[in-house]
Amino acid sequence: MAMRFDGRVVIVTGAGSGIGRVIVQRFAGEGAKVAVVDWVADRADGVTAEIASAGGSALSVHADVSSRRDVDAMVGRVVSELGPVDVLVNNAAIAEGDDVLRMDELTWDRDVAVVLRSVFLCCRAVLPSMIDRRTGAIVNISSVNGITALGNEAYSAAKAGMLNLTQGIAVRYGAHGIRCNAIAPGTIRTPIWQARIDRDPVVFQRLVKWYPLGRVGEPDDIANAAMFLASDEASWITGAVLPVDGGLLAGNYRMTRELLAEAGNEKLDS
Repeated sequence: MAMRFDGRVVIVTGAGSGIGRVIVQRFAGEGAKVAVVDWVADRADGVTAEIASAGGSALSVHADVSSRRDVDAMVGRVVSELGPVDVLVNNAAIAEGDDVLRMDELTWDRDVAVVLRSVFLCCRAVLPSMIDRRTGAIVNISSVNGITALGNEAYSAAKAGMLNLTQGIAVRYGAHGIRCNAIAPGTIRTPIWQARIDRDPVVFQRLVKWYPLGRVGEPDDIANAAMFLASDEASWITGAVLPVDGGLLAGNYRMTRELLAEAGNEKLDS
């Protein structure tokens, strides 16, 4: 197995479940010393134990990454126990606010804080050391929601802001050897979907028709992209937004065909 991150220190936020869990496990599997950061301590501890049992090096950190105090303490502990941060993966997110007319200010503020302010705080905490060492990679996990309107307005607006922040950091700090890129996942099969599946067992079957590749994504699809963008293989890539979405954003051919079929101009056979 390639050990692209042997000895490097990697922070992954929202690493206690879903996409973050797989990303942090994959980094550890390639030799990184990882910080498993999550606001639920039991989840962070559980993933850390899994990594340790597989022979990896991991530190569990309980932190609310929307809090400056928590972020500064988290990064300080990582540097003290693991060493200077080489890679930061901003993955933490919530999506509670849907429909502007039904959303209160507290819900809006909470979504934006966890999704976007956390990226600002974590980047600000690790950048000085990266600048001093003239090296560092930041990967921000955004969403297709940040590129096109798909509901969940608070979450989506924050994910869109993340894309601009990604480009701003890439441009401003590139001369210091720092790269910053973003990933825009489509629908990913994670535990967060379980409640919807319990209510509607065929929800994924309906979603699949909008994806040209004919399936929803898996956490490993996002982990593959994150590890590439963080690795030396992507040493001349910065400020990029990489959709990992099964072709969702490439176009809506299925909708066009359905409209034509409804008009009686084409038979929809696939």
